[in-house]
Amino acid sequence: MAATRGEFSSRLGFILAASGSAVGLGNIWGFPTQTANNGGAVFLLIYLLLAFALAYPALMAELMIGRYARANIVSALQQVSNNATARSIATLTGFAGLITASLILAFYGIVAGWMIAYAVAFVASFCGIEELAQWLTGFSAERNMTFMLLFMLLTSLIVSGGVRHGIERWSSRLMPLLIVLLLSLVIYVMFQPGAGAGFKVYLLPDFNRGIDFELIVNALGQAFFSLSLGVGTMLIYGSYISKKENIISLGRTITLLDIGIAMLAGLLIIPAMYVAQHNGVEIFDAAGHLIAEDTLIFTVLPALFDTMGGAGVVVGFAFFVLLSIAALTSSISMLEAPVAYTHEVHGLSRRFAAFLVGLSITLASAIIVLNFGDLFTLAISLTTRYAQPLLGLMLCLFAGWIWHRHQLLMEIKAGFEQAEQSLFWKIWPLYVRYICPLAIAGVFAQKVIG
Repeated sequence: MAATRGEFSSRLGFILAASGSAVGLGNIWGFPTQTANNGGAVFLLIYLLLAFALAYPALMAELMIGRYARANIVSALQQVSNNATARSIATLTGFAGLITASLILAFYGIVAGWMIAYAVAFVASFCGIEELAQWLTGFSAERNMTFMLLFMLLTSLIVSGGVRHGIERWSSRLMPLLIVLLLSLVIYVMFQPGAGAGFKVYLLPDFNRGIDFELIVNALGQAFFSLSLGVGTMLIYGSYISKKENIISLGRTITLLDIGIAMLAGLLIIPAMYVAQHNGVEIFDAAGHLIAEDTLIFTVLPALFDTMGGAGVVVGFAFFVLLSIAALTSSISMLEAPVAYTHEVHGLSRRFAAFLVGLSITLASAIIVLNFGDLFTLAISLTTRYAQPLLGLMLCLFAGWIWHRHQLLMEIKAGFEQAEQSLFWKIWPLYVRYICPLAIAGVFAQKVIG
């Protein structure tokens, strides 16, 4: 049974929703900590290069396939397939994307729950309820389960509202708040003693790290993860774009917003680390390496906030609210991908589909919580370092090799009549056909050999 499809009400609505999908914990937490642990500014440069050279073309492939097909990832890839073999591959790729998106959300919901718990802990501490604050910041299955359930419920409620009244409405509220909070925190940290050392690490590259293939793989995985690529989230958002919009301009805007916010987050997190060091907080381990990512966010920065007196309560609360908002705007798109498939293909109402799929992913998340040591890191590694880039590779192959070139051009021209004469059309089709697949495959071949 065909389901009625939604559509974003405006260009700005789409930009805020899509950038909300892209701007998540991958930007606010993952990018700065990856940068800090992978050579500082040299990781930043490689990330920027890969984001523009590989992630942006893959993003455009997703958006264009989605808007052309006006369907979920499975149906969309089937529509651009030109023979039975391609349709079979499309089905497998589409389901792999849905499974990957669901698995990402399963571990993402746990991490997002930590952010909410820490934000509430600052309120509890301010109110003098120290026992509650300690429980909220302590690691336990009960704490993890409670706040994961809360976060998944929030995500399901928003997605159940549909494109305009759920996704667009809440993205339009949350994204401006996220940007204001981020800018405010960056400005505050910028003037703290010790911040200068962090800016030096972040902005002055050590090119000796440039030939480290592990660093390149990490940067590629970060670029795909932060832009929500390979799992159908951008494809499904693309399917809600009006045919009147210039899709090339929209893709460029989303990429620039994503990269800009990631860089801003680096200007917050890395200088904050060195402010913490200046205030007597250890940021290096016994071997002289920067401490692990989770320790940085949940130990070093809270320790920094503790050294700041009353201001630290406000700054700490704002910081974890920032992370909670970033997580929520991304989780919405991750849930939307399988919900759209369930709603459109199986004819379930959107509300029922949202809560049914949300419940299924919540159960997977609960399994991870109860087997944290065995499953959490495994889920992250399988999805963000391997599945997402490889699925992005498949989407490039569909756009470059399987989808009919004339149909592709007509889709771009729907919102940009001069597309055929543009520099984008002269470069992108060949680029997504040859350069992107070869580059992504080459990086992963080196990873496997290594």
